[in-house]
Amino acid sequence: MVFGLWAMLLIVLMFAIDGSGVALQYIDTRNFTEPVFVFVIMVIAATRPILQAAQALLQRLARITPLPGSCGMLIIVLTLTPLLGSFITEPAAMTLAALLLQRELFSRGLCAPLQYAILGVLFVNISIGGTLTPYAAPPVLMVAGTWQWDLHFMLSNFGWKAALAVCVNAIGLTLLFGRQLAQLPLQASTQPPPQPAIPDATAQAPVPLAMTLLHLGLLAAVVGLAHHPALCLALLLCFLGFSQAYPSHQDRLLIREALLVAIFLAGLVVLGGQQQWWLQPLLVGMHSDSVFWGATALTALTDNAAITYLGSLVPGLSDEFKFALVAGAVSGGGLTIIANAPNPAGVAILRRHFQQQTVQPLPLLLAAALPTMVAALAFKLL
Repeated sequence: MVFGLWAMLLIVLMFAIDGSGVALQYIDTRNFTEPVFVFVIMVIAATRPILQAAQALLQRLARITPLPGSCGMLIIVLTLTPLLGSFITEPAAMTLAALLLQRELFSRGLCAPLQYAILGVLFVNISIGGTLTPYAAPPVLMVAGTWQWDLHFMLSNFGWKAALAVCVNAIGLTLLFGRQLAQLPLQASTQPPPQPAIPDATAQAPVPLAMTLLHLGLLAAVVGLAHHPALCLALLLCFLGFSQAYPSHQDRLLIREALLVAIFLAGLVVLGGQQQWWLQPLLVGMHSDSVFWGATALTALTDNAAITYLGSLVPGLSDEFKFALVAGAVSGGGLTIIANAPNPAGVAILRRHFQQQTVQPLPLLLAAALPTMVAALAFKLL
């Protein structure tokens, strides 16, 4: 909301100082495609049919994994869910992963070091796991259209490196706490989970197959029409009408959460248009290595989508520079709660299991430091 309020103040001042013509022209020349797309995709992807389908797949894989106790479940959730985020978006993947971790692990009294270690790996893996496609991760989405990064480009330059880092982080965490995890058997599938901070779509009655296929079709259509905001909004209106007609197969739609993320991204678009005068000379004079590590560190203090969007405003950047900026931004997305847009959703679900129901920033930073370094080295050296 801070970004939205400052953007509103900017427009009001433009009306007062430069007149309505200048202010309206400035707004009309901004591209709000990405905020609209993120809003629509978050609302549809975080619905009960989509989440139940993803949960059923993950639980089935976890139960056939030949690992003791909850080791298999932890590896599956911390690897496949972040990578699944490249298709159902990072916020939806964060919601699903946090709900599963709450049900299978956090509700069973984990020690504080293991809690923070899981949260740190989850945040880092979600941040880099959405880079297999150009539409799922907000820091990638903000530059993909401007820099013409398509699916092939993301898979060949980011995707396989991110997938490798995700697996290394999840397996390393499981090995480090293997003895404790082995003593926690998998939860029975019929056991009701504890009440989460937001509605648990995965705990309700099964959704009919036809309903799930319809939701998956709408999700695919929105992805295919990502660069056509009017059609995306039309699909959203159809979906809202359909969900009202069949409320028994829906939980509370995450419209508020999606709208807040969209306001943040729209605020970036409005405010970012005035930043080129100082940003361009600063970035042009930097080496790609400096940009990579600088973006990784700066992400801890601000959302990584803000960093990449401001970079997209600078013309004439080299391909190496662009890669370093985005790779650094997504690598640092787990260092703090504000580093990546989906992180607050994960905290909202899991924080009541932490001491005093609070996620402390310093333990989270320390827990995410090693997974962040793994991600950074994967992008830097491979």
